[in-house]
Amino acid sequence: MHRWILLLSAVVMLAVLGLCSCGDNRPPTGAHSPLAFTLTANDGRPYPLATLSGKVVLLVNTASHCVFTKQYKGLEDLYVHYQDQGLVVVGIPSDDFFGQEPGTNEEIHSFCTATYGITFPLMAKVDVKGDGQVPLYRYLTKESPFPGKITWNFNKFLIGRNGQVVARFGSHITPDDAQVIAAVQTALAVPLASAVPAPGK
Repeated sequence: MHRWILLLSAVVMLAVLGLCSCGDNRPPTGAHSPLAFTLTANDGRPYPLATLSGKVVLLVNTASHCVFTKQYKGLEDLYVHYQDQGLVVVGIPSDDFFGQEPGTNEEIHSFCTATYGITFPLMAKVDVKGDGQVPLYRYLTKESPFPGKITWNFNKFLIGRNGQVVARFGSHITPDDAQVIAAVQTALAVPLASAVPAPGK
């Protein structure tokens, strides 16, 4: 009887430990920079973020039917204004928030170009949270210097010339907000010569 009690206690303890552990037990990506990942561009071609090494990159999860969709205009304005200095805005459509990005990649591209004149790189639709979360967003939300789940559409991650995340902004902080502008200008002020190649996985 005593042996059975000990066995039962051990089983209960293991169950408790299991419940207390992190709900996502997948291994870490092993990456040291968001530029180590490859996405798929809106046209279906691979888009290695490593090609942006030495640039200042603003990654934004986007949606076409969201209260924040009008931020597309601000993102395009930001891109156009600072593109020659080395800024690249990367739009990453996602349908993770109440079906606010229901269209196909072709429909998303058509909407963005026709409605907002988007010229910055636009990716194919992905999951930025949940079981289907792509590795890039697993890194950004769990392993970057600014971890935390994606709260809604139009979360923004700013990557410096050295390939590291240097700032993060929530959905309510618009692309023309003073703190976004200041962060972009600070990142762009870093000499290109000091940039390092994007670390691999």
